[in-house]
Amino acid sequence: MDYQSFIRQLYQDFNARHVDAVLAHLHTDVAWPNGWEGGYVTGHDAVRAYWLRQWQQIDPTVEPLAVDVRSDGSVVVEVRQIVRELTGQLVSDTQLNHVYHIDTGKVRTMVIERD
Repeated sequence: MDYQSFIRQLYQDFNARHVDAVLAHLHTDVAWPNGWEGGYVTGHDAVRAYWLRQWQQIDPTVEPLAVDVRSDGSVVVEVRQIVRELTGQLVSDTQLNHVYHIDTGKVRTMVIERD
């Protein structure tokens, strides 16, 4: 699998707010971190609801900086995450890692690793 292209398309679709395109890359029972409120959401419906709710309150943009595959097969993506208020005011600008577990070409889980 071409992880570089897969990951770049995932973030491109997320940043463009193409929810269905992103969900097409996720298992139907995906476990996705709720980095905004805490915990996890599970499944397409819950992920969709989370993102739509989030985008009504804040404007996040996440850019992949580097993609690497770990020895356990997980895919780690170093990202720059910029969060703005809907008015454009900067809330945060951070670098962190998103770690994906991909199963049969779809994301099964994603974990946020902070320094």
